[in-house]
Parts: sequence; structure tokens; C-alpha cells
Amino acid sequence: MAATALRFHPAAFLSGHPREAGAKGPFHRCPPHPQRTLVPRRTCLLRARSSNGRPQIGASFSNGNEVVDGVPTGDGPPGQGGSTVSITVVGASGDLAKKKIFPALFALFYEDCLPEHFTVFGYARTKMSDEDLRNMISMTLTCRIDKRENCGDKMEHFLQRCFYQSGQYNSEEGFAELDRRLKEKEAGRLPNRLFYLSIPPNIFVDVVRSASRAASSPSGWTRFIVEKPFGRDSESSGELTRSLKKYLVEDQIFRQELVENLSVLRFSNLVFEPLWSRNYIRNVQFIFSEDFGTEGRGGYFDNYGIIRDIMQNHLLQILALFAMETPVSLDAEDIRNEKVKVLRSMRQLKLEDVVVGQYKGHSKGGKSYPGYTDDPTVPNGSVTPTFAAAALFIDNARWDGVPFLMKAGKALHIRRAEIRVQFRHVPGNLYGRNIGTDLDKATNELVLRVQPDEAIYLKINNKVPGLGMRLDRSNLNLLYSERYRREIPDAYERLLLDAIEGERRLFIRSDELDAAWAIFTPVLRELEDKRVAPELYPYGSRGPVGAHYLAANYNVRWGDISSDDGSF
Repeated sequence: MAATALRFHPAAFLSGHPREAGAKGPFHRCPPHPQRTLVPRRTCLLRARSSNGRPQIGASFSNGNEVVDGVPTGDGPPGQGGSTVSITVVGASGDLAKKKIFPALFALFYEDCLPEHFTVFGYARTKMSDEDLRNMISMTLTCRIDKRENCGDKMEHFLQRCFYQSGQYNSEEGFAELDRRLKEKEAGRLPNRLFYLSIPPNIFVDVVRSASRAASSPSGWTRFIVEKPFGRDSESSGELTRSLKKYLVEDQIFRQELVENLSVLRFSNLVFEPLWSRNYIRNVQFIFSEDFGTEGRGGYFDNYGIIRDIMQNHLLQILALFAMETPVSLDAEDIRNEKVKVLRSMRQLKLEDVVVGQYKGHSKGGKSYPGYTDDPTVPNGSVTPTFAAAALFIDNARWDGVPFLMKAGKALHIRRAEIRVQFRHVPGNLYGRNIGTDLDKATNELVLRVQPDEAIYLKINNKVPGLGMRLDRSNLNLLYSERYRREIPDAYERLLLDAIEGERRLFIRSDELDAAWAIFTPVLRELEDKRVAPELYPYGSRGPVGAHYLAANYNVRWGDISSDDGSF
């Protein structure tokens, strides 16, 4: 259920809510960063029907993460002692909260990116005291690589602001008790509240209903972050939206996270934008692989599979950003409009353009690795894919005929997330005798690597020094760890900071979500109705052979299988 964020520079954006001239933003303490962008703020998003006198709450629906936004506020009138932010992690006893959310909150505190007045609450069914919560999360807190002398003090100060409240997820009484304790911490300040729902999707509605009725801010904003996936197909996604709208009314929607370097590379460098079309690009590949399996989470994963977990949301949204026309501005609505045009221009995915796989047990180096169905939480005979490859097409003037290939999988040979742009062959092949018959090796390729070791590199052909005429292939590269000597923030830090500030760059509009599901829903239903058996592949391998045949159908070779795939 991790909100995996694929991006090339995870620096947070900073911008304040609209407020009276001269008023300071509540989060001005966060140090500036050269990659941060200031954008105009719009008003809030979805407003809840209020029957209890509290201000209306708002929401947005995203394929990866959802934000519910309320009335934007500033520091508040001086008489109220300024504003405060209370962050409640619902599902605080789960792995995601312990391993990602609490450490990300501490990292923001460590970098002085949280407001001066803030409180963190954990909420779950597990019975715990405040001290139990602090002990639990203290085991996962770490400081930056560039340690500061006050790291230990910072950690202690952060833990003293962490508290715990137990309660049922569908209990208004439990959230009412949380509301009482929140008010104790917020006394004298304008209260703003953020809820992070680190829980299964089947209880989203219960929590939103109970929290909005019993624990929304009496005078500030209230926001919710909801973990993906948002539904299983078009029908269930729509039903979940309608259920939430029993408490929420849509005005404006946040958008999905912008892959900053992808847009910067294309729109701010003249050398690339003229090449960004079917005239010069032969194919585009979106690759996501993990070198571990479900690790005991197979029961949850089996309900969704790799297509819903990665391809339908993360990879498809990056594809839309890659292929969109130049937006009028960097405003959220302008970019969303262009992304929706791309998604609506895409063909429905057909079964013949999809390959699915499932990893099996394998022994290597004296160590045994279990197969997917060896996980005791996975049902016997499961055909849920842990690997998928697909060929998609955009039927518009810019991209007509260009295959967009995706593949994503678990338990593969390497951890990797990247975009590969393979350009067309040079007409005439003047140096054919020096290169040989393998034209793929002579093709220029632009690679944007997200993980590991963020990088951008371009494969070019060059002459080997010497008296003879021998060509070689080299990389012109930008390796972020060498160019920028600072630790890159975790994706959850960016997510949380932007949610606190109401930054819409992390979220998509509901019509984007509908268009994305429309592409994948028919093939998902066909796979499940026919119980299509996935091709088995060994744990730690490159995946099913069928993925290579799929690429070959469109005269494409996967860029990550060659010996010079840019690993440096």
C-alpha cells in the first residue's frame, strides 16, 4: 500500500495559501532549495456537507494518494496565538507508518520544514500508550547523512510531540476522544489538521465519515491523505468516489505529482523539444522493477496485483506527463488539462498487448528464495500477476504509431525505475560497416533513471581514439549524487510537506482517474474472468520471456537488457 512516488528530483515545493498582503506563511522556516518552485495558490478543493457547524472539508482523488482540503488559512489572528498543525497517522501501528510516515515527519522536523507549533498523533485499534508509540517509532528514526551535532536532541524533541489514541476506525466516539486531545494541544491557536490514512481501502469511507464528523478542525483547514490504490477498476473507483461524496462535494481537484526533471528537461532545453514526437522517437519504455517479493504482504497484494499497484497509476501518469503537449503554464489546471487529453487519446489496452508473469521459488548461491504462492498469506492457485508488460498507443498527431512499452515486476534481478527514450536510426547508416548490423546499438537513447542513483544520461556514438575507424558507444551523464552533494529527500517527505501546504502538484483530477481506469479496466476484467495463467519466472531473474516477444512484435528491444545499459 506504499505510495510509491516516481520522480527525478524529490525536492519539496513551497507556496503559501492566499492571505492578506504582508502576512507570513506558516511554513516559512523551511530552508529554500534551488529546485523549489513557487506557484499561485488556488482555493480549496472539495467541501464537506456540514451538519455540525464545523467548516466544510474538501477532498481530491488521486491514483497514488488523495488529499482532502478545507479552507486555507494563514497564521491566524494575533489574539489566537498563531496557527498550529496537528498530523494524525491513522493506522499508526502498521509497517508503512513505522517505516515511512513517522521517519518522513521527523526528517521534515529535522530540516525545520514543519511549522513551529505542531503535534503528531497516532491512531489505530492497537492498545498503546504515548510512550509505547514513542518507543516504537524511535527505532526507525534516522538523521541525514550529513549529521548535525544536535541530531539526538532533535529526535528527543520530535518524540515529545508524538502522542497516541486508540480507537475503532468506524467509531465516531474514538475520533471524538482524539478531537478532545487535539484541542488540548491546539489551545490558543488556530487549528489546522492533517489525517494520513495508512489503512486498507475498504475502510477509507468509514474513517473519512467518522473523522469528518467528530474530529475536523473547528475553524481551520482539515485535509486527508489516502493511500492508493483507489479502487480496482472503473466501477469500484467510481463507487468509492460516490461514497466519499456523501460527505464531500467536489469544487477543485489536486493533481498527481509532477515529475519535475522530465518536464524541465523537455520544456527548458531547446535541443530536446523539437525531437519529442513520432518523427524522431521510435519507442518509449517505462520500467519499474523491485528485487524483492511480497515479503509476507501477499494477502494484500493478491487483491490488486502489479497492474493496479504500479502500471495503472504511477507509470500511466508519468506517460501522460511525458507525452502531453506544452501547457499554457505550470498551473495545476493547465497541466491536468493536457494530461487528460493524452489519456483520452489512448487506445484501450487489449489482452494480446499484455504479458503477465508470477515469480516462482528459486535457489541461488546456496540460498533459497520462496515463490509468490509459497507466501502463506496468498491463496492457493492464485493467478495474480507479480509482473506485467504492456504495449500502449496514443492516437494523436504527435505520437501516432509510437509504441509506449511498460513493464513492472517484483522479485526481479535488480531494483530499477526509469524512462528510456529510443530514437530512430540515422538515415543511410553511413558508418554501418564500422558499427555492424546491430542497428539498436547505434541508436541514440535518452535514459532518465529514478532509482537507484538518480541520473539522466544520453547514449551517443563516438570514435575510439587511434588511427583506425572504430566506433564505440558512450554515455553523456548527469549523476545526481556526484553533481549535488546532498541527500535527496524521501518521497514521503515531499508528499507530507505538500499536503500540509496544500500544494496540488502531487494529485490528479477525478476525470484523469476515470480516463486512466478506462484504459486498463477491460483487460483487467478479461484477465480475471478467463483466469489467464501468468508465465512463471524464477525469483531474481529478468522476468518472463514473453515480455521480450511482446517488445519484438513492435520491433523493439528492451533497453535495460543490453550489457551497456548505463550502470555506472
